[in-house]
Amino acid sequence: MEKFITLTDTAVPLEIENVDTDQIIPARFLKATDKAGFGENLFRDWRFNNNDEPNPEFVLNKPEFKGSILVAGDNFGCGSSREHAAWAIKAYGFKVVVSSYFADIFKGNALNNGLLPVQVSPKFLDQLFVEITKDPSVEIKVDLEAQKISIPKGNISESFEIDPYKKTCMLNGFDDIDFLVSKLDAIKEYEQKRSQKLEGTTAL
Repeated sequence: MEKFITLTDTAVPLEIENVDTDQIIPARFLKATDKAGFGENLFRDWRFNNNDEPNPEFVLNKPEFKGSILVAGDNFGCGSSREHAAWAIKAYGFKVVVSSYFADIFKGNALNNGLLPVQVSPKFLDQLFVEITKDPSVEIKVDLEAQKISIPKGNISESFEIDPYKKTCMLNGFDDIDFLVSKLDAIKEYEQKRSQKLEGTTAL
């Protein structure tokens, strides 16, 4: 996975609450078993009309809003446990999703796929929506190392929580296997010392 340390970019405001995984990626697109192409169908039923033409009213189709940060309403990623939802968001080009609450399974799937879910207070989320809507070019900074999200221009900031293990993985670009491989030398050293200790005990 790609390392994530800090990101400063513009954002797309999806001011809708209770966005479930079927809205993120409709069930009819789940036949594929790899991640390729899922971004094309992100929010498919909202992005396109019945005749498959882009819906000009949907925020992802509005040219003034762009960037790799998705700012979403409360309770994002609820519904089924499909990992494809995280695949679709990441494949579309988003690197961060901000909300005041994430469904636990979605949050885990996102972190496992290098997509950073940043949970903020409802008050801070409202501030983000106001600032982005007022000025779509406003930049948001996400500092994973410091666990801080901010709008530098407006001097607005808030800290966020993240599992320490997942933080380490994202900072280093590790998946679970990469993390274990990174600890291989330490594991070998531990096993060697343990073996020597057991041999010494046996000799006694």
